[in-house]
Amino acid sequence: QVQLVESGGGLVQAGGSLRLSCTASGRPFSGYAMGWFRQAPGKEREFVAAITWSGGSTYYADSGQGRFTISKAYTENTTSLQMNNLNPDDTAVYYCAAGAHGIVIVTSPSAYEYWGQGTQVTVSS
Repeated sequence: QVQLVESGGGLVQAGGSLRLSCTASGRPFSGYAMGWFRQAPGKEREFVAAITWSGGSTYYADSGQGRFTISKAYTENTTSLQMNNLNPDDTAVYYCAAGAHGIVIVTSPSAYEYWGQGTQVTVSS
């Protein structure tokens, strides 16, 4: 059974930082691209960042450009999202996802086959 487990969420003041991690288990994730999405109350799930299987390409939504960094640790089957200079608009449940499109960047949630359960990020003003 495939599992993606997120961790690292929490409560932080505006201007602070958090590092989210997503650990994959249950099958080899070789060839899978990884993405981070978020969903705030009353809003649709939105793309945050993505990284190709090789780690050679990354892409960010405008909202996180310059503040967020996505990375992979292959030996640990872990994908991380470093978030700096957080603001209240970043408050949401953050989800990691894996997609077999591997070598390309895809921002649509429908392209990702596996999802984690989500981790809450709350930024206070």
